[in-house]
Amino acid sequence: MVKVTMIARVTDGLPLVEGLDDGRDLPDVDYYKQQIKALFKNLSKGQNDPSRMSIESGPYVFHYIIEGRVCYLTMCDRAYPKKLAFQYLEDLKNEFERVNGSQIETAARPYAFIKFDTFIQKTKKSYQDTRTQRNIAKLNDELYEVHQIMTRNVQEVLGVGEKLDQVSQMSSRLTSESRIYADKARDLNRQALIRKWAPVAIVIGVVSLLFWVKTKIW
Repeated sequence: MVKVTMIARVTDGLPLVEGLDDGRDLPDVDYYKQQIKALFKNLSKGQNDPSRMSIESGPYVFHYIIEGRVCYLTMCDRAYPKKLAFQYLEDLKNEFERVNGSQIETAARPYAFIKFDTFIQKTKKSYQDTRTQRNIAKLNDELYEVHQIMTRNVQEVLGVGEKLDQVSQMSSRLTSESRIYADKARDLNRQALIRKWAPVAIVIGVVSLLFWVKTKIW
């Protein structure tokens, strides 16, 4: 069954919609929602992630599609057909783009399109029973294939994001340290030049002063 549905903007991970009745029967739903938000954060980093992917997490699977800088994600039981999950997301995508497409980029606050939940609940209800004639027809639709959609583990996906964060932080630290080193090197070079030429400058100054005094006396 479809358990949780969330829609977010990929560019910054801003959640746009969440199913209001999602996961009420799950005691640990908040844990999985935190994982979903972490996935959105990873996607916002622009790591060239696939536009469609399934991510396993415990007894559930996160399925998502990305289109038009928006990520449509649903969490389903592992036994729920992958093909139906992605067709459910396609239905959400098509309607969301039609109704809110022009406002996605300008949304400034989380859950700005919460009214879309009405469509989410209505659509989710039609996909819950996999034995209806409608859903059986969708499962038998040979034009819609999901075999090539990659499946990965959530710890693997989030772990990659954490490693990339560490690399980014290390790179920033090295850049900062390089700047500090360069500044110190310039200071040392300046001090070395002063030590080298200061005596010469003093001698020249003294000679010039003596010459000036001599000319004044004569």
